[in-house]
Amino acid sequence: MSLCPVRIKKTCEEAVRGGMPWIYAGDIIESSELLGVPAGALVDIESARGQFIGVGYYNAASQIACRVLALGKAVVDAEWFAQRLRRALTIREKAIGVPFYRLAHSEGDFLPGLLLDRFGDVLVAQSGTAGMDRLMPAWLEAVEAVIGPRAIVLRNDTGARLREGLAQGVSILKGEVSGLVELEENGCTYFADVLKGQKTGWFFDQRDNRALIAGLCKGKSVMDIYSHSGGFGVLAAKAGAAQAVCVDSSKLALELAGRTAERNAVAVECVQGDAFAVMERLAAEGKRYDIVLADPPAFVKSKKDIAAGMRGYEKVARLAAGLCKPGGLFFTASCSHYASRGAFSNAVMAGAKKAGFSPRIVQQTSAGIDHPLHPRLPQNEYLKGVLLKMD
Repeated sequence: MSLCPVRIKKTCEEAVRGGMPWIYAGDIIESSELLGVPAGALVDIESARGQFIGVGYYNAASQIACRVLALGKAVVDAEWFAQRLRRALTIREKAIGVPFYRLAHSEGDFLPGLLLDRFGDVLVAQSGTAGMDRLMPAWLEAVEAVIGPRAIVLRNDTGARLREGLAQGVSILKGEVSGLVELEENGCTYFADVLKGQKTGWFFDQRDNRALIAGLCKGKSVMDIYSHSGGFGVLAAKAGAAQAVCVDSSKLALELAGRTAERNAVAVECVQGDAFAVMERLAAEGKRYDIVLADPPAFVKSKKDIAAGMRGYEKVARLAAGLCKPGGLFFTASCSHYASRGAFSNAVMAGAKKAGFSPRIVQQTSAGIDHPLHPRLPQNEYLKGVLLKMD
């Protein structure tokens, strides 16, 4: 079946043929045919000369006006989604082994606009585009065919939807979800609030980084700043840390951290308060730790925030590194794709030096294997971590 054509300028054609999944509004040749295309409708992508390139979906309200689903002919139906989900599932099952992971990572799994996080028999979905909203019946059918979850939660409460002109909301599409959902990660049992928690209720992207730190903390004192529900801190305690302290501004998050620690038969100390204020107070009290972790929220949410965001990361590094013992370790991360790895590392190094250290970068990290990167989309690599030795 022929779809409405979206013709792209010659300057964009080569990138799209080479795999670039985004087509910006300025790359599209204006056409009266596009005026009546509903937001998120499937379209044929064509060259300026009318040569067929592939299939995507179109939304005139978005700056990224067209997203490529496939090069060449494709019928985008439930079976098309099922094939891509099976491909994604194979990688996760082999590498992770337990059914707790990101099953679909948007462009990284060639499913632009769709995130699926799996918590055993509960699936949490996020549709970030009008196209994935319109295709929901097809990808839901595919989810049923591939994993058949007991319950499906739709967390359509992200800022990305506002940029697409879409409403926000949270709903349960299948089954029942009441209370917290258990998950297993790195041999530790955690709890996720998939209805009200941040993002989808859990940050699977930090799995490998948590394991990295856990492998270094036996017999050490560990400070976990911006701990949320204790992802780093509880695992550190389970791995044999002599002391584990979790700092967060959210009382509910810390209550969850305490419950998680109890579930894993370990002890963590929870400190509620603004991270900057707590770090300054602990430094004034002379508190120092063998390993300090700081996983702050995204300080750079748009290009205009880059300068201010880098100052924020530098301040976090200065205060957090100041809590390290000489010779200790400091790990921090940025979850903003607008913060380049180089700029982020430079800000962290600058902050650590202002704390009086001559730090060395021991390791640079990113998200785990369930967060694959699109080869033509640097923005896909949003999580950047750096581990410093505090000489």
